[in-house]
Amino acid sequence: MAAKKDNNKISAEKKSNLKKEKVSKPNFDELIKAEKDKYLRLFAEFENYKRRTAKERIELFSTASEEVMVSLLPVLDDFDRASSEIEKIKDNEIFNGILLIKNKLFDSLNSKGLSEIEIKKGDDFNADIHEAITQIPAPNKKMKGKIIDIIEKGYKLGEKIIRYPKVVIGN
Repeated sequence: MAAKKDNNKISAEKKSNLKKEKVSKPNFDELIKAEKDKYLRLFAEFENYKRRTAKERIELFSTASEEVMVSLLPVLDDFDRASSEIEKIKDNEIFNGILLIKNKLFDSLNSKGLSEIEIKKGDDFNADIHEAITQIPAPNKKMKGKIIDIIEKGYKLGEKIIRYPKVVIGN
């Protein structure tokens, strides 16, 4: 009888261990669901990474030339000053040569996305796109808060302003 009790005791322990194993081990459906969830999260993370790097690459290419463009803006300013001075001398051949070189340079830069910010005397001053150098008394009441003089042209590279136009405004 003692042997039968020991067998019953061992059988009871085995059954108890089997129940614990069943409870502690998740079934196959739960394992598949967990792995699928893990896979979907990893896939989504990778897709986000690809989108982010593609966007960063596009931004880099569009603004990579910004430093070069900014360094060439004083050259464009010098061409403007030179052409205005040569025009006063009335030497058409030199003026036409300078104008030809200036236009060729500007067209090359324009093809890379550089554009001049269009402003003229008498326009309303807008602090978002203009940089006020100084204020002077307005010649008449209509010119208060308006652009009196343009000191330096402004330029955009694509949609980004790389140099604000420097203006004098009427007070």
